[in-house]
Amino acid sequence: MKKDVRNDRLSRLRKALWAKDLDAVLITCPENRFYLSGFLAEDVGLNESAGCLLVTRSENLLLTDGRYVEQARAQAPSFHVLLYKRGLPSLVARLFKELDIKRCGYEPAFLSCSVFKKIKKAVYPAVFTEFGDLVFRMRAIKDDQEIGKIKRAQQLAEGVFEEVTGKLKAGMSEKEIAFEILHGLYMEADGPSFSPIVASGPNSALPHAVPTDRRIGKGEPVIIDMGARFEGYCSDMTRTLFLGEPEPFFKKIYKVVKEAQEAAQRFIRAGVSGRQADLSARQVIGNYGFESYFCHGLGHGVGIAIHEPPALSYRNRKRLKSQMVVTVEPGIYVPGRGGVRLENMAVVAENGIEIITSEKWYYDFEP
Repeated sequence: MKKDVRNDRLSRLRKALWAKDLDAVLITCPENRFYLSGFLAEDVGLNESAGCLLVTRSENLLLTDGRYVEQARAQAPSFHVLLYKRGLPSLVARLFKELDIKRCGYEPAFLSCSVFKKIKKAVYPAVFTEFGDLVFRMRAIKDDQEIGKIKRAQQLAEGVFEEVTGKLKAGMSEKEIAFEILHGLYMEADGPSFSPIVASGPNSALPHAVPTDRRIGKGEPVIIDMGARFEGYCSDMTRTLFLGEPEPFFKKIYKVVKEAQEAAQRFIRAGVSGRQADLSARQVIGNYGFESYFCHGLGHGVGIAIHEPPALSYRNRKRLKSQMVVTVEPGIYVPGRGGVRLENMAVVAENGIEIITSEKWYYDFEP
């Protein structure tokens, strides 16, 4: 990522500081941290962060511990890296005094109550206030370089998918397939963008099933949902496969899901809302009497995070914009029997979408 691109992002952030009458903002969302600084580190858990950014009206500060100092200095050259030895609240309190910070924004969804209380107490009488979703809105619209990285992540994922599916045979377990996917993603890409889903037979009725020891039988659905990570950006794809001839019921719901996906892909463009996009597929599934078995939204944004704005959901009335990257993934899930999901990624444009995912691994069942 070119340095001036991140400088432009930081300039937008600083304009928001002036507009909100803030002296600084504390960035604790890992994806926002990378987007603004280039520091690509993973948080181990909610209470074990790799660090945060403190952006003032004139300073770029990256606060971290001894495990990440060298990485932070190498990846975030525009930021002054500071080490906290006595914990984040203590360092933040010192910086508030040194930089005369009286009002600071924070990201409430990415700061635990425990840490928030400690920081708030340490910086008193300075004021902590919710910053809003500016950085998330910035991230939702990708530049050409970001889209290029997402496309590359998808190409790498498809290479792994093709290799793994070429080895599939009845009797393999879901865990064995998931292992092959993970091995391929670590060998060919920067690893997985999320833990792969491999769900067969009745397990395919669970949208976010976890791979089990269940062995695949002939003719039953096998949902594989996977993605690669490349230089900090994610891909996401799903195909439903059959090893042998499926029963008529699964042929039927497969055709319905495919028709719903195609209808949505023709409909989506800049200017339509997330709700309208969702309805374009949901109406098709409803026309066949399966609406109650489509239990999630049509799709989501993809970028630095595997799930990020915008949501293609009946709850989202915000309009899509050009250069957003979204998934289109209708599904039908029948408890006790199984399900079908098909997922593509696409770039939103003024007159439609550019589908990033290869149009491979589809079935054309006879009527």
